[in-house]
Amino acid sequence: RLFRELQEIEGRHPEWVTPDSPSQRVGGEPATGFRPVPHVVPMLSLDNAVSEEEVRAFDERVRRFLKTADPVRYVAEPKYDGVAVELLYEDGAFVLGSTRGDGRTGEDITQNLRTVRSIPLRLQADRPPPLLEVRGEVFMPLEAFDQLNRERLDRGLEPFANPRNATAGTLRQLDPRVAAARPLNLFVYAIGRGGEAFGVRTHGELLAQLGELGLKVNPRVAQSLGLDGAIEFHRALEADRDGLAYEADGTVIKVDDFAVRENLGELERSPRWAIAYKFAPRQEVTRVLDIRAYVGRTGTLTPVTVLEPVRMGGVTVTHASLHNQDEVDKLDARVGDTVLVQRAGDVIPKVVHVIHEQRPEGTRPYQLPDRCPECGAVTVRLPDEVAIRCPNLSCPAQVRERLRHFASRTALDIDGLGEKLVDQLVERRLVHRPSDLFALRRETLVELDRMGEKSAENLLAQIEQARGTSLARFLYALGIRHVGRRVATVLAAHLGTLERLLQATREELESMSEVGPTIAESVRTYLADPDNRAEIDRLRRELTFGEPSAPEPRARPLEGKTIVLTGTLSEPRARVRTRIEQAGGVVTSALSQRTDYLVAGESPGSKHRKAEELGIPILDEEALRKLLEPEPD
Repeated sequence: RLFRELQEIEGRHPEWVTPDSPSQRVGGEPATGFRPVPHVVPMLSLDNAVSEEEVRAFDERVRRFLKTADPVRYVAEPKYDGVAVELLYEDGAFVLGSTRGDGRTGEDITQNLRTVRSIPLRLQADRPPPLLEVRGEVFMPLEAFDQLNRERLDRGLEPFANPRNATAGTLRQLDPRVAAARPLNLFVYAIGRGGEAFGVRTHGELLAQLGELGLKVNPRVAQSLGLDGAIEFHRALEADRDGLAYEADGTVIKVDDFAVRENLGELERSPRWAIAYKFAPRQEVTRVLDIRAYVGRTGTLTPVTVLEPVRMGGVTVTHASLHNQDEVDKLDARVGDTVLVQRAGDVIPKVVHVIHEQRPEGTRPYQLPDRCPECGAVTVRLPDEVAIRCPNLSCPAQVRERLRHFASRTALDIDGLGEKLVDQLVERRLVHRPSDLFALRRETLVELDRMGEKSAENLLAQIEQARGTSLARFLYALGIRHVGRRVATVLAAHLGTLERLLQATREELESMSEVGPTIAESVRTYLADPDNRAEIDRLRRELTFGEPSAPEPRARPLEGKTIVLTGTLSEPRARVRTRIEQAGGVVTSALSQRTDYLVAGESPGSKHRKAEELGIPILDEEALRKLLEPEPD
């Protein structure tokens, strides 16, 4: 009754609606997309351990870095299998929520997070911090997940594969009213900026303070443990794994004392003071019903087992990749075999081994076909490669996979171009190559299955938005073998323009840090193909690249320089790396003759000695600052 009264009052006086009003949890108008949100303090990943020995090795590294034989105190908590988010509070009010993204930039999902009832829209404090960034994990409780899937089946909809997929899909809904109808929850476990307001010394004290502010903290957290205590916590949690109300795939073990964490510092992708101790993979026995060859975007034929469905960790597993013919021969997997299957990392199904004692009579070894199962072209296997490929670039399977890659979030990010739509576009011969996407018309799209006027307009708007991109995203979207996101970024940073890449020699490519002979050969082979060059020319007419074609030298003082970081720096290593990359430099982890500078903090270790032996200039942080910010003429 009170809620309805509130709605009536706000209906009469919309100017009285505040961001923390309970009415704002039900979802507003649909959004048109998700804007990027930079993380001022990067949201780093964690290193993994899969055995007690690896956890003890982690503890030894910590104590060796601290130069102490004394025991280190840890805190242990479940490692949730959900979606990491950051919540920003200003003067106690929730104003911005974002995904983790790549750790440095996430997506604005504020409206969807407002619908999560365990997230307070206003902190419970008379004098809240002026700014506080809280990190946590959004998840869907298992009971709520099962109920949601039952409702979807009753409505004739596909059920979600697992709670994590359901959570991720909910948080990426453009219409927050959909998110409001789904039962999400959240636990907080860390902060970004604003920690100075608490004045706490340990992680345990921080969690207590966050709880007092009304933020939801998991009660199943153990504080101030020795290493043996942390390992015992993990054993108990794993034993109770199936009794948890949420999906968890391990234990996070962190140094409890913040001062010790500060001393330990961070590596490029992960902190030195924390590790994720993963649960043992779930394993089940099932039967191989069939083995089929699937064709990827580079033409590689991949053998995949079709399995008798088996439930593993809340997921029904029906397929598992055998990767290549060599792996098939090694396992000797055959149709009809009984096999042991596990989900590697609790995610990817894998055939562990064949139970030969249960093999039926009459089975035959499996061989990948000598003709492409999609287009009938004779397959080839190049020297020194395990892959068997279809050489036909017009093969429908390759076209489909190239389109999906081209439109993926980390490439040109064309939201709405899903798997089924791509299948229809290829089957009806509407799209033969990525550049054809930009010629699609509304009249053509509305004739497709499940494609109404509004859906067609939304897709065309996404395609139009994709016309403005970056050179790095474009290079990644091309799908050149061995050119992932990182290599594409390196190529774009070194060369600056597409024209320079097209003219670059193999020797010039090899001279770049992180680009070895294999990558250089792959890039030149791709660019030398007339069909590929013609497609690049078509795409150049459709796209504009956001970065300047000729960066000012003064704006990129480290252009072309390769730098290695070592020792404990005065600020997070990820932040230093970002500043170097913005200045045109490339940060690598290993020293070589190609390294231009070694930046050494406290306790630099063996890299300092090796740099001296190689004659590589060694900089302290002040010298690096002067390189990044040269004095004006």
